[in-house]
Amino acid sequence: MGEYKVLEIKKSVFENNDREADILREQLKGDKTFLLNLMSSPGSGKTTTLKRTIAALKDEYKIGVMEADIDSEVDAKTISETGVKAIQLHTGGMCHLDAGMTKQGLEGIAADQFDFVVLENVGNLVCPAEFDTGASKNAMILSVPEGDDKPLKYPLMFSICDCVLINKIDTKSVFDFDDDAVVERIKRLNPKAEIFFISAKTGEGMEGWFNWLRNQINEWNK
Repeated sequence: MGEYKVLEIKKSVFENNDREADILREQLKGDKTFLLNLMSSPGSGKTTTLKRTIAALKDEYKIGVMEADIDSEVDAKTISETGVKAIQLHTGGMCHLDAGMTKQGLEGIAADQFDFVVLENVGNLVCPAEFDTGASKNAMILSVPEGDDKPLKYPLMFSICDCVLINKIDTKSVFDFDDDAVVERIKRLNPKAEIFFISAKTGEGMEGWFNWLRNQINEWNK
């Protein structure tokens, strides 16, 4: 009977990435640069939320944005119109960013020149949750049209996020969405998660999110 060896490749990949992410976090802390990893499904309103966030905070912080996509430059072009520096990261077909890719992006945008950098991750609720990018904090957006059952279907994403934004609350009259149920499901997975109900379109509820960010940035950059 032939001999063979089993290599736990996935475990090794995650362990190596976690080490690199920890090193990157320490570098960001030393540079006093707060990095937010923003995740969601496609169409949840990440870019619209980001535009409102930039408008609210750009007079308080020097902001840079890294837009990650498999292809296209649409989001970087949109964000650059807000007046902040933005770069586009193409992932070469990969559905997430890892710490090494994030480091390349930070070098490309010269992140040490900024108080606050946003990584708008590739749009999906699976792969981005598996890889630590080295970010200071993780946030995600769940939109009302996606349904209140998403924490049940994608538990890892909700487990690793420090903040969850429930976006498009202006559409609740159209969709069957249970606020209490989604909060209970998120808190069951992640009791410490901050949850804000917002409409990036109308601005409703955004001030709580802005204040949370201010507190996180100021604490990180002390």
